[in-house]
Amino acid sequence: MSALYVLCAMVALALLVYLVAALLNPEEFT
Repeated sequence: MSALYVLCAMVALALLVYLVAALLNPEEFT
């Protein structure tokens, strides 16, 4: 179960970073 938790955490972190990058650099995400 810990492996699944780590996988979900990595996916959530990657999505959060992507959303923050899209907010800071909207011209790069057309």
